[in-house]
Parts: sequence; structure tokens; C-alpha cells
Amino acid sequence: MTVPPPIRTIILNADDYGLSPGVSQGILALIRQGRLSGTSCMTATPFWPEHAPWLAEVIDRADVGLHLTLTDQEPAGPCPALAPNGRFGGVGDLMVRSLTGRLMGPAIQADLAAEIERQLDLFEVHTGRPPSHVDGHQHVHLLPGVRGLVLDAVARRYPRGGVYVRDCSEPVAAILARGVDSVKAVIIATLARGLAGAAARRGIPTNQGFRGVYDFGPARDFPALMAKFLDPARDRALIMVHPALSDDVLAGLDPVVASRQVEQAYLSGDAFAQLLDRSGVRLGRLQNGLTP
Repeated sequence: MTVPPPIRTIILNADDYGLSPGVSQGILALIRQGRLSGTSCMTATPFWPEHAPWLAEVIDRADVGLHLTLTDQEPAGPCPALAPNGRFGGVGDLMVRSLTGRLMGPAIQADLAAEIERQLDLFEVHTGRPPSHVDGHQHVHLLPGVRGLVLDAVARRYPRGGVYVRDCSEPVAAILARGVDSVKAVIIATLARGLAGAAARRGIPTNQGFRGVYDFGPARDFPALMAKFLDPARDRALIMVHPALSDDVLAGLDPVVASRQVEQAYLSGDAFAQLLDRSGVRLGRLQNGLTP
């Protein structure tokens, strides 16, 4: 007799809520359907004040957090040292500045600290509550010069153990065994080294494993990728996804529109539900019962 796999709880989180109407509406539809654990919100976008109230119907049964945005968008407030032209640069530029120590100057640190506070404030103002978690658009919360400011803000603003921070670390052996965009995944995991320990010292919980990295190519077989992300993900691991409904606004903002729609269609369909059953996986909220 075949023994069924043990039931594992996986956190399936959709990034980029608030980026455009199609992104927000697609994510909401999947949460209503029970196909997501939660979402991370871009609170500095012009859509956030309109889209935040839409979350009222799901915020009590999903993890809804901040997707700290420091690239490719306008800041929530003045950042004269970091974004002198009123718009953040790309992630490559921010990463180079971080890894060469050029985010550590007092003026840029002041800009970063103020922007983190503003984006957290915007989350609370428009939802009426703290975020369940904090992570970063394009993983900017991992970067030297940003990480400590994020952790300090969370520890200062929220009760111990009340808000978790996304840990993107994963053993290199697991990444190589999965064989999905290994170079990109190893870079992200390397940037995340030490985050869990730094968070724990401040009383901040983190997830227990991270997956979902791929190149967003529209020709990729997303169902096959999701099967790899689930097998063998450990209990309480977090998988990030980027679904969206068709959206003319998004087409002008984002280069991965086609892959977002592929993700949306698969996550809402019967095949995904069947994969969860076969894999012995249930979707759950990471905030429920977490302690650092």
C-alpha cells in the first residue's frame, strides 16, 4: 500500500499588489479562491490608495504585508540623495551601490530610513493595521545598507514576533538539485545569508525556506516549475509567485506581463489543486502561530 506523503504547510505569496489594476485584481481573485496564502503590497505606487480598500474582504484570512520598493518606481517622498531625479534606479544599480558600500553614507542612509518608514506608514494608513510581513521588491530588503534599516524599523514599530520578514536563503545544494535558474537563485540566497540570525536577535520571525525564483520567460513551463518548487519544500517554506490578470496599464510598466498571466491561469485552475493534493501540501498563513 502506498503511504501518502506527510502534510506540509507551504506559504504561497503573490508579490506586487498595487503595481497595477490587473495585478491587484488577479491576486484578490486567487486569495478568494483559496489559492494563495497572502500578498505583498507596493504602497508607494499611485494605485495603492485605491487598491488598499479592496483588501478589506480578505485581510483577516491572508497574510498581507509590505513589498518594500526601492527600484524602478517613484519614492513615496523626497529622496534627494538616493533618487535625486524623483525616481529610483534599476535593481542592478542599487545592488552595485550596496555591494560597494555606497549606500552607507549618512545622506543615503537617511533617505532609505525615511522611505522605509513612509512605505510602512502608507500600509497602515490605508489598511488600518500593521503588515503581517515585510519583504522587498526585487529582494532589496536583503541588501547591505538596506537590511539593517528594515529589521530595525520592524523591531521598533511592532511587537516582538508580530511581523515577519522574508528570508530568501536556501541551501545551494537544494538549488542545484532543483535545477531552475540556479545562478539567479544562488545569488539571491547568498545575499540573504545571515538575515535569519539578525532577525532573530531582534525578535523578528522569518519563513523556513524560500523558492519561486525563475527568469519569468513566457515560454517556461510554469506547472512543471511549480512542481519543482513544491518538491521537496520543507514545512513552512515560502514560495513567491507573480500572477496578474490582463492589464493594459501593466503592459507599460512591466516586462513580464505574459508570464504573470500564465501564473494566474495555472494557480486558479484544477491542475494546481491536484498538484497540491499529490504533493501533500496545504497552503497556510505564516503569521499564524509564529514566534521568532
